[in-house]
This record gives sequence, C-alpha cells and structure tokens, in this order.
Amino acid sequence: MTEQHGYTPQKDALAKRMKRIEGQVRGVGKMIDDDKYCIDILTQVSAATAALHAVSINLLEEHIAHCVVDASSSGDDDAAREKIEEASAAIARLIKS
Repeated sequence: MTEQHGYTPQKDALAKRMKRIEGQVRGVGKMIDDDKYCIDILTQVSAATAALHAVSINLLEEHIAHCVVDASSSGDDDAAREKIEEASAAIARLIKS
C-alpha cells in the first residue's frame, strides 16, 4: 500500500483542479499564438497563477493539519521539527512566487 498524505482524501479534486489549470495555461499559449491583446493574456496568466496559489495553499494546509500534527503528536521532537521546517520552507517559497 502506498503512503497516505494529508491531501489523499482530496486527491481526485486536486487532480481535477490541476487539469483545469493545465487547460488555462494551454489557453494562454493559444492566445499568444493568435496574437491576442496583451492585457487579455495577462488577465489569463493572473487567473492561472491565482489558481495555482489556491492549490498550493490547500496542500500546505493539509500538510500542516496532518503531517505536522502527526509528527508533533508522535512524541518524536526531531520528526516534528523536520515537518515544521518543511512547512516553513514551503511558505517561504510561496511568498517569493
């Protein structure tokens, strides 16, 4: 059996959202190919970026709610610290993006 992650119960919904985002990005490429107005393209890029951020926030929430909480409640301080550091690094990457 494969390892369960915090997002596992939402895996299908997340995959569906990512397929929609993939379609949005392909649409942006088509807009460029079709020489659409730059502001219209930027609007679609912004929408795709916001959608990716929403997925990222959801995954981060699940990581904290499950992986960090599980490690903290296990009594293994090193494992808990590692999971917190992972979450902090992920937050830092999201802020920079």
